[in-house]
Amino acid sequence: MRIGELAETVGVTTRTVRHYHQLGLLPEPERRSNGYRDYGLRHAVVLARIRRLTELGLGLTEVRDVLADDAGRDLAEVLTELDEDLARQESAIRERRARLRALLDSGELSAEGPVSPELAAVFSELNHASTLPTDSPMAAKDREMLALLDTVATPAERARIMDLVGSAVATPDAVARAHEAYALLDALADTEHPVDPADPRVDEAARALAGCVPAALLPEGNPVDHDSGFLRAFYADFAPAQAEAIRRALRIVTRG
Repeated sequence: MRIGELAETVGVTTRTVRHYHQLGLLPEPERRSNGYRDYGLRHAVVLARIRRLTELGLGLTEVRDVLADDAGRDLAEVLTELDEDLARQESAIRERRARLRALLDSGELSAEGPVSPELAAVFSELNHASTLPTDSPMAAKDREMLALLDTVATPAERARIMDLVGSAVATPDAVARAHEAYALLDALADTEHPVDPADPRVDEAARALAGCVPAALLPEGNPVDHDSGFLRAFYADFAPAQAEAIRRALRIVTRG
């Protein structure tokens, strides 16, 4: 058989056959005097076995172990490992589907989602526990920051942060204060007439924001490094007066 006939017989491509030759999985016959390679039945048998093994999910390294006489690993051992790996994948897929279903059923998917159930509950509280408008640009930035923390924090730290944030918006009055702080900060974002950081509205927004931030949310006993790369990037995302109000709020909170 020519290579095309072998590939067609087994149901693979000639490119696949050549790839298996390169990897040493399938013996490569010598060229005949006419320049063509002549494949025999044995080649078809081995190629068909490779196809069956790969269709089961074995990687080509594992296929080589099965085919090698001195591999020290029989087919039962390799397939047992594969079955265990598939069981782990199956469990992970079930868990992911359960999380997806919970998100879809909650009806609380946000622009920042997907987020943890704890953060989704906080967002829901902010959306529904107040009659004040929720389309504030500052509120949107706040949600983005919470989604970032939700993603990068360790599970224990995430649980602590979400518990603190949840407590901070646990009452209608607390939610109203948060929306008031958002409104004051939004008012500092005038791009046509930039607000002077010395404007008294900056201090007013800083005090309102500080009243919404739980002191325990910030690192205990460590001063906030306003020159850190992260905070520099954070402040750069705001209008200058907004950034100054946030700096002042952090100083108020950390001074207690």
